[in-house]
Amino acid sequence: MADERAAEAVAAGAGEMARLVRAAAWERTPLGPAHRWDPAVRATVDLVLASPVAMAFAFGADLTMVYNDAYADLLGARHPEALGRCAREVFADLWGEPGVGPALERVFRTGRPYLEAETQLPGESETAFFTQGMSAVRDRHGAIVGVLTVAAETTQVTRRLQTLGELASSLAATLNLDDVARVALAYVTSSFDVDHATVVVDDGPSWRAVRRLRGEILDEADERLPPVWRRMPGNSPSPLAEAAATGVAGFTDDGAPLHQVATDRHDQWVRAFAALPLVTPSLRGAIGIGYRVAHTWRPAERAVLRAAAELVAQAAERARRFEAQYGTAQLLQRSMLPEHLPELDRFRIAARYDVGVDGNAAGGDFYDAFMLTDGRLAVALGDVAGHDVHAAALMGQVRAALRALALTDPEPSAVLTGLDRLVASLGAEARNTERFVTVVYGLLDPEDATLSLASAGHPPPVVRHAAGPVPGATSLVELPPGPPLGVGGRWRPTVVRLIPGDALLLFSDGVIERRGRALSDGLAALQETVAAAPSGDPRSLCALATRAVAGATDDDVAVLAIEYAVTPSRSATMAAPAEPTAPSRVRHWMTSRLRSWGVPEPVIGAAVLCASELTTNALLHAGTAATVHIDLSAERLLVSVADTGTRGGVVRARAEALSSRGRGLGLIEEMSDAWGTDPTVRGTTVWFELLLP
Repeated sequence: MADERAAEAVAAGAGEMARLVRAAAWERTPLGPAHRWDPAVRATVDLVLASPVAMAFAFGADLTMVYNDAYADLLGARHPEALGRCAREVFADLWGEPGVGPALERVFRTGRPYLEAETQLPGESETAFFTQGMSAVRDRHGAIVGVLTVAAETTQVTRRLQTLGELASSLAATLNLDDVARVALAYVTSSFDVDHATVVVDDGPSWRAVRRLRGEILDEADERLPPVWRRMPGNSPSPLAEAAATGVAGFTDDGAPLHQVATDRHDQWVRAFAALPLVTPSLRGAIGIGYRVAHTWRPAERAVLRAAAELVAQAAERARRFEAQYGTAQLLQRSMLPEHLPELDRFRIAARYDVGVDGNAAGGDFYDAFMLTDGRLAVALGDVAGHDVHAAALMGQVRAALRALALTDPEPSAVLTGLDRLVASLGAEARNTERFVTVVYGLLDPEDATLSLASAGHPPPVVRHAAGPVPGATSLVELPPGPPLGVGGRWRPTVVRLIPGDALLLFSDGVIERRGRALSDGLAALQETVAAAPSGDPRSLCALATRAVAGATDDDVAVLAIEYAVTPSRSATMAAPAEPTAPSRVRHWMTSRLRSWGVPEPVIGAAVLCASELTTNALLHAGTAATVHIDLSAERLLVSVADTGTRGGVVRARAEALSSRGRGLGLIEEMSDAWGTDPTVRGTTVWFELLLP
């Protein structure tokens, strides 16, 4: 009875490990029966079991293990079998690591204490990190009988430090403030598991902010669209505005830090909040994170947040400089392309231009379409080698000269001969004979639907045929090979006769060229994509063509499509004001107009719902009035919504999706037969197509 009472006294306490220690058959281990333990051993075990800090005692030369509840959490799947077992067996897979076997054996052998700043302990799902210290335990005679280990888990801090490197890498790939905000918000929400995250930057005398909340619906398209920014007055009492203005971080452990500036219940629910300034020579801002429960901002956490804020501030500084340069170059680039294409009764025309994804906003691709005095339509698409301002300048000269030559003598041979002389003259003047310019140019006669085409070293256009054994089949126009401009030569035209339903696609080599792949593979992929298009609508063909070939391209991309409509189309346009009532007005207008045109009710319902989503999206992202255009032909209804905002994705892939905060992408994809986005000189046009029964 005395022995049992002594054993219980050794493991006094209510924790799980105290219970397990009391129940263990220690007489079967090197420790022996608990009532015979040396007083120093009993005291060490009591200390371990009573401590809230992770502690373990390894006894004897076999290093038999006794540990507490906190250390059991570190052991993970090794617990509870580790209790009473030799440490070498417990950590068999790690025994050779410096901070495990060698450290325990050295402390037991020499008695010298050991401290390791960081140790990794692999678990079933993830690796734990902790700091540990080891010291020898001596019996009443002074002999070493074991090793006491004290461990402090640092997994969370270590992971946050590791993710700082990932944050720096992600920020290095950002080009504009939208991307910087998106990366920063993703970092703090994932690394700190917050309920509320916000980024604020200065916008003239005021501020603009973008927010992310726990549980917010975010899909892939939403990630690729510009975030929705909201305005904040310059004198806002927000902790974020104060941190941005003063450059001093603010931390609230518990309270109502956003009560004065709350816009909804999500702001009101925040109790703990940290605001870190983003201050650079050309930008003021702040990043804030919040919790709905009280939270103590410890020194290590504050240090990581400050380091993250410094990385975000540097990326924001670069992004602001890039946006200023890019915006000017982009406006210059697009101003050299036609803002509006001709509208004909039976021929529909669309074009698209995307700059390369290497960060330059200026390139050498161009397209043009214009009416001549005799009623014919001149179309052209060209490519000037290079992706810089010099290429864009030469492109502007070539395009202007092409139009001037066509208005004088529109025949393809004459126009290309004149352009050849121009390019040769410019090359001689610049003492640069390596200027490489290719052009495909044609004349369309709307009366007989004939198109006279000639090529100066340019890829042949693709024709999508309405008739034949396989409707929608494609072929390449057989153009006589001609040399690029500037090297001299002769260019002979080919006449192509179109029938109603046919479509013609002109494209630059950036559409089909990919590193490590043959041009023939790109051409085949382009033809397959055009053949599989739901219709020959030129806007749809342009959008599909720009992403027909898999893989990224550093080249510019230009496409121009012409469709010979089966019947004349009907169209109407409405200006939607930048007001909350705009989507409702669009719905009423579209419903009335489409019913008057005899469009089937199911098509009307889908079109109105999608157009309402697009209008809402345009107002949210651009903050300007939107123009809604509907075009009805015998086979399809095309709806487009254009904004005049200046913000948008820098990288082409970022403009290839649409979302009205979580549900827009699924809605458009589910209800439409085709959809896409077109960058314009002053904004972005988003469109969708519905085929008619």
